[in-house]
Amino acid sequence: MKNSKSAAASAGACADISTGSILTIVFIVLKLTKVINWSWVWVLAPLWISVGLSVLLLLVLLFVILLMVIRETKE
Repeated sequence: MKNSKSAAASAGACADISTGSILTIVFIVLKLTKVINWSWVWVLAPLWISVGLSVLLLLVLLFVILLMVIRETKE
């Protein structure tokens, strides 16, 4: 029983890798093997695009919460 649980946990851990992480790893390998001649900014683009979208989403959520609090205090 113990082995089947650890195998399932390992499979779940593999499923947690995002597309951006996979692309970043692929781009780094291609850059280091000189298959592509991109700037490091573009090689690491999947990382900073993911971070940028996350920050943008967080700011939108905070803005919506702030609007709800302001609207509630006016009533």
